[in-house]
Amino acid sequence: MTIEFFHDVICSFCFPMSYRMRQAQKTVPDIKIIHRSFALAWEPEHLAQMFGSREQAKQEILSHWAHANQNDELHRFNIKGMEQKDFLFPTSKNGLIAAKAAGVIAGQEGYWELFDALQHALFVENQNIEDLAVISALVQASSLDFEQWQKAFDDPATLALVDADFQLADQYQLSGVPALIVNGKYLINGAQPLEQIIQAIQTIKEKESPIIEFVDTDQSAGASCNMEDGKWVCD
Repeated sequence: MTIEFFHDVICSFCFPMSYRMRQAQKTVPDIKIIHRSFALAWEPEHLAQMFGSREQAKQEILSHWAHANQNDELHRFNIKGMEQKDFLFPTSKNGLIAAKAAGVIAGQEGYWELFDALQHALFVENQNIEDLAVISALVQASSLDFEQWQKAFDDPATLALVDADFQLADQYQLSGVPALIVNGKYLINGAQPLEQIIQAIQTIKEKESPIIEFVDTDQSAGASCNMEDGKWVCD
């Protein structure tokens, strides 16, 4: 079973959802999780368009944090700390490219490691994860090879991979995150409780399970009985 996990580094509800997906993978270890980029605010002008100005964006987004903190079973959001910071609310672009670069050099686990580090830096430590110096420091503190990551980050092909995720999100008609696409056709939308995520995964697994599994014995075809022109024929 493949689960495409669409998320954004600045998405508050993606923070608890990422934790739950780690728990879900422990409970159902045979699922394959693929991380996909989704930008809530790719450039500064997108924040201005949505909130009137980038300055106003921070105040309203922090109200989202309050709701996300209630959703988060660990209640990790440092809202008061963020209120005291003087930087404007970060955009998605640099963080998403950084996470994708980690995936290029270290696979899905590398992506996930840096994605979680970026989210923790923003929501708990209140760092500006748009700042390339902040991102670089997080990479250096991770298990990733910094020089390889830097090359991947600067490579236009990495940005193309992010763009490909955006196009895929459009194909799935996604309008927000977090969102899970299971086996390319089932949507689990929003930061659902862990029990509901696991229940949905199990339900889909049962629905997708084949009635008969073909086993190739590399031998001649075995005898069988078939219906041919309304008659029961055995060979």
